[in-house]
Amino acid sequence: MVNYMLYISGELENLTNFQPRGSVDDPDFTYYFKFKCENCGEVTEKETCVSLNGTLPLPKKGTTNLIQKCKFCKREGTVTMIPGRGSPLTNDSSELGKYALLMVFDCRGFEPLDFVPLMVFYGRNKI
Repeated sequence: MVNYMLYISGELENLTNFQPRGSVDDPDFTYYFKFKCENCGEVTEKETCVSLNGTLPLPKKGTTNLIQKCKFCKREGTVTMIPGRGSPLTNDSSELGKYALLMVFDCRGFEPLDFVPLMVFYGRNKI
């Protein structure tokens, strides 16, 4: 099992927190990645989306958020999101140049290569 952690950073102006609309564990928030097959090295042509509300049963037991088959070698891989470990990027962290952990992904059979920010983040205005 390999866990990949998605960190964000940035300069916040007139915002106190930068995170997905509901929270860092927003079930409707969609992450987009390009993946590399760990078996043959093939990289997906298009971005693949994964979210907490999209759950699929695993063959033996449990659930996952994404099951995908490599188009080249036909091997199957999974991506399971691990909520509860992320935090918003705060204004204080931003000013110190720190990163904020957004989400953790348990990837089996695929390695996330590129995070594609095709989503909308929301911040709260500074008072």
